[in-house]
This record gives sequence, C-alpha cells and structure tokens, in this order.
Amino acid sequence: MSMERFRAELKAFVDGLYEGEKKVLVYGEGDVGARVMMIGEAPGAQETLLGRPFVGKAGKNLDEFLELAGMDRGQLYVTNTVKFRPTKRSAAGRVVNRPPTQEEIRLFLPWLLREIDLVDPVCVITLGNVPLKALMGRGAVIGDVHGTFAYREERRVYPMYHPASVIYNPALKAVYRDDILRFTQWWRENSAKT
Repeated sequence: MSMERFRAELKAFVDGLYEGEKKVLVYGEGDVGARVMMIGEAPGAQETLLGRPFVGKAGKNLDEFLELAGMDRGQLYVTNTVKFRPTKRSAAGRVVNRPPTQEEIRLFLPWLLREIDLVDPVCVITLGNVPLKALMGRGAVIGDVHGTFAYREERRVYPMYHPASVIYNPALKAVYRDDILRFTQWWRENSAKT
C-alpha cells in the first residue's frame, strides 16, 4: 500500500466517523523509508494551521535537540498518535489543546500501526506518554522507561519525553539532551548493522 492510499483511507474513515464535524488531519511527514520514526501525541494549533507535525513550540524544541545530536529531521519520519487536534474550551472561552481521550487513541491505534508498517523503521521513538502507552500498553510510564530500548513485537522502541515537557519543566532539558545523545550514540554504533 502506498502512503497516498493510506492517507485517503484514513481521511475517509475520519470523515465517516465524525460526519458533519470538520476534523483537520495532520499526516506524518518525512522519508517514508526512514530508518527512524518519531511519534508524538497529537497536533496542536500550529500543526493544524500548517498541516505539518511538530512545527509549534514543541517542534522547535525537538529541532534543537536533533541538531545537538547531529540528526537531520529530513532523514526521519515524524507523525502523531492521533491525527487531529483534540481541543476544549478554556475558562476564558478560548479553544485550547487537551490530551487525546482513550477512545481517540483506541480509534487511531490501528492506523498508527499501519503507518509504522508502511515506513518500516529500524527504531520508533515515542515522544511522551501517549504514544508510549499506545504502543507498549497502559502500564508503561515515560518517567520509568525514557532513554531505554523496549520492543513491541519485533519493532525496537525508544521512549523519550515529549519535547513540550521541557517548556513546562525546564529541569527535564538535561534529561532530554542525555536521552537523545544516548540514542544517537547507539545509532552511530549500530545503524550499519541494522
């Protein structure tokens, strides 16, 4: 199956599911044959506006860490667990982001698994608890497993904090840097073998 067909089928699924409600889908982007795939939670306002994953504040943090590690985003495939922006009304009446519900994650998981199979990466990097729990089960907690390798079936998974976590908790910046440097060291030593 091609990525174009996958996207068309996903759009038809979402349009049918949310009939009468316009959902703007933000598809994954990057090298469809990438050896490393990064999976986030869900698009935010900037991602929805531009139709690209990780282009807001969290995306800028991610790009900084990738640059530090000597990784080129163009060589990666970047996507989200849930493909549209989950929102709610704030107390001030503004539309703001909210975490995806378990139902939204459950609905999109088969699509995410198909997307992973299409890209067929050597390693999947989960960014935050939402993709981690989606792939590894609800018992997985980012604070316990970040910066280590795990496996989902035959697929290598490397959990990291979400790049937005550094915005809200600056103390995580060193942890985030260490986790990405640990991954890139492993990648340099093993990419020729995989």
